[in-house]
Amino acid sequence: MGDSAPPFSNEDVQKLCEKPDNSTKEFIFQQTMYRIKDPRKTVPFYTGVLGMQLLQKVDFPEMKFSLYFVGYENDADMEGELGSKERTQWTLGRKATLELTHNWGSEDDDNCKYHVGNSEPRGFGHIGVMVPDVEKACERFEKLGVNFIKKPQDGKMKTIAFITDPDGYWIEIFNNATV
Repeated sequence: MGDSAPPFSNEDVQKLCEKPDNSTKEFIFQQTMYRIKDPRKTVPFYTGVLGMQLLQKVDFPEMKFSLYFVGYENDADMEGELGSKERTQWTLGRKATLELTHNWGSEDDDNCKYHVGNSEPRGFGHIGVMVPDVEKACERFEKLGVNFIKKPQDGKMKTIAFITDPDGYWIEIFNNATV
């Protein structure tokens, strides 16, 4: 039990990888979907606290839910008007967006709480946001009243932090030069 070597070496993992099929060359990782309780809390968090843009909003009245796509894009690059088919097509062509799914009425349901994957049974863990300076970002988050799971000075990993959004989903805050 004292062995601290990982169960799979880099060589082992490399052997597990298959060469991507040519038919997948235009695939992109487009979205991660979160169920959210109240867009009035969650949309301002991702836009105001984390600095993402609202890329598109799509409503499904017959099924009573709405989708809010957020991500890191420039205003000048956005195509079409919010709600338009052109904007939807543009949004669904962006890499690494969040799809925030709001089931209508959940905002008024005191019993509504989504499983975020970090309690039993564990599953989904977190998303990650790369920032230029983890300490400065965390100072700002503290001033904004953001909930912390882990501050940079806590624990063994001193270069990262974990915060939560209004629904309790974990977000790792890191800088790629210090990991």
